[in-house]
Amino acid sequence: MSTESLESFTPYTLSQTLCDHERAISAVKFSYDGRLLASSSGDKTLRTYGFTNSDSDSESPNLSPMQEYQGHHLGVSDLVFTADTRFLVSASDDKTLRLWDVPTASLIKTFEGHTNYVFCVSFSPHSNIVASDSFDETVRVWDFMSGACVMVIPAHSDPVTGVDFNRDGSLIVSGSYDGLCRIWDATTGNCMKTLIHNESNPPVSFVKFSPNGQFILVGTLDNTMRLWDYSTGKCVKTYAGHVNSKHCVSSSFSVTNGNCVVGGSEDSCVYLWELQTRKIVQKLEGHSDTVISVSCHPSKSMIASGALGNDKTVKIWTQHKE
Repeated sequence: MSTESLESFTPYTLSQTLCDHERAISAVKFSYDGRLLASSSGDKTLRTYGFTNSDSDSESPNLSPMQEYQGHHLGVSDLVFTADTRFLVSASDDKTLRLWDVPTASLIKTFEGHTNYVFCVSFSPHSNIVASDSFDETVRVWDFMSGACVMVIPAHSDPVTGVDFNRDGSLIVSGSYDGLCRIWDATTGNCMKTLIHNESNPPVSFVKFSPNGQFILVGTLDNTMRLWDYSTGKCVKTYAGHVNSKHCVSSSFSVTNGNCVVGGSEDSCVYLWELQTRKIVQKLEGHSDTVISVSCHPSKSMIASGALGNDKTVKIWTQHKE
């Protein structure tokens, strides 16, 4: 992207605040079709929100509460929609994953097997496979229709803090407090590659494949995010300026109006970096605690953010065309 595109960047503004959770937000995710937003919380629940106006071209459509999902015994740490938006899978400190029917909020299945907190969950885009990671240092792969665990990968030597499928579901990336990022064959569980930054290896707090599957965005607890080229195993970009030394703060790619990296921060802000130049193009202020999770709408210029317990809100930010 040229400097001209940075100068013409349209700022995001706060359009809505959702105050339904009683404790810290842990994750926010838009559905793949963009119709719904889901949030999870330390209050043991998940919630979904839908757009109230049918005008999909509206610049600031409002989200309204749809369902509350109750059943976990401890806080929920992550959630993910299935590709068709019919189901949600959640991960919890109660060591389980749960499969929910989105329209009715009914619990369909409980996945048991992890021996410590389940921290993250990812859904394979083209199959019925779910991957989860845990403080038990493993990545588990599940058949979400049967609830059976089909593979246990002894992935790391410390808690696993991030897991994600690439876009065709053939690879899984995992990150851990051991400072390593590993890429696994999703069918065999074989380790295909290990990404190592340097001798210090700061703890990895977040991992995500880029939309094209060629790169991996890795957050580490040294106030830095790095973009790795999967094929070469080299770090190609570094993003900094935010604060991240304690929590597993998530990030996302925004591709609706120029390519940006969007990330939370422990200074209660949301940061937007231009992907190529690595420059901060905007800092969104409004939360009153660590922004732990962000999600970018697949087709609208819209960002959802969720914050920890002194705030416990989900905020919606939109970009208004001039």
